[in-house]
Amino acid sequence: MATLTCGAAVLATAVLLTSCLAACGDRADGGEAGDGPRIGVLLPDNLIPRWENRDKPLIERSVRELCPACPVRTVNAQNSVAIQQQQVDSMITEGVDVLILDALDARAMRSAIERADEAGIPVVAYDRLAEGPISGFVSFDNEQVGRLQGEALLRAMGDAAGGGEIAMMNGASTDPNSAEYKRGALSVLEGRVEIGAAYDTADWAPRNAFTNASGAIAALGPGRIDGFYSANDGLASGVIAALKAANVDPLPPVTGQDADLSALQRIIEGEQYMTVYKPFHLQAEAAAEMAVALGRGEPLGRMAEDTVANGTRDAVPAIRLRPVPVTADDIADDIRDTVVKDGVFTVDQICTPRYETACERAGLL
Repeated sequence: MATLTCGAAVLATAVLLTSCLAACGDRADGGEAGDGPRIGVLLPDNLIPRWENRDKPLIERSVRELCPACPVRTVNAQNSVAIQQQQVDSMITEGVDVLILDALDARAMRSAIERADEAGIPVVAYDRLAEGPISGFVSFDNEQVGRLQGEALLRAMGDAAGGGEIAMMNGASTDPNSAEYKRGALSVLEGRVEIGAAYDTADWAPRNAFTNASGAIAALGPGRIDGFYSANDGLASGVIAALKAANVDPLPPVTGQDADLSALQRIIEGEQYMTVYKPFHLQAEAAAEMAVALGRGEPLGRMAEDTVANGTRDAVPAIRLRPVPVTADDIADDIRDTVVKDGVFTVDQICTPRYETACERAGLL
């Protein structure tokens, strides 16, 4: 039986990881290579549009503005925990100075975070509170997201809010944010409505939401669902597709989150009731500021007034930002005051020819 020497094994592992990262991630330099801290950014998947479309360019730009000499390496785990663990190990081998990690699975990534800590590499947990010895955390008030969703759903249900029946499409059980969204929503919904069906949606995948929603419709009856709590816009797309496939008309109010372009268009058309806008540019700026400070050996106290416990450390410096509801009731003003004002989308990008009539009716054109 052939054996590998230690040096050969290390070389083989490095080649394997390099090949994996070349296939599953990409590289961007946040400025000219120089003496600044080297920052690794690890994103979880390409199922949710925000990671590649918003967070990636925003983080890279924010680092570049703070530290033009700080190289940035950004990779995407393509919805694979094993790949994300390998990506962390590769960045440790490459000698990055700090990591910004959006953990695909907060618990499963703990061992990788511990390896980074042992190598003297601080980790900023981004969006999801990962377990392990992290040095900082940047996210939104996730329970408030759930409360905003629950309040909007009750408002949209009108008289049916007094004892009506809803279904809940929660996020992935591996994502700690899912539990917080659900907890916030239930704090508003419990005692006001009957929850006829509830699902944790694997991978946050719209196709899984479609399957789950189809099951809820079959179990409860197509005319008996007075509202549908959906934890984000991707899940809402699956829920709405299932309702349409079952010929449910009119559609019950459906919630969402992230202010995706397609979700805003669904709200304008009357298919989705609301979404939650989260100013990702502020989140990216905060994460970049933390990463650059940690890479320079500076404390985070001046920028992070809050702390959180993650099961490993009791007082992780944290920044939690405020989410904003966007609803069908005030859709024109809400869109102008959020995504348009912050430069995420223009009115023209939202009101394409297909949606012109609906946009005119909503007061956007």
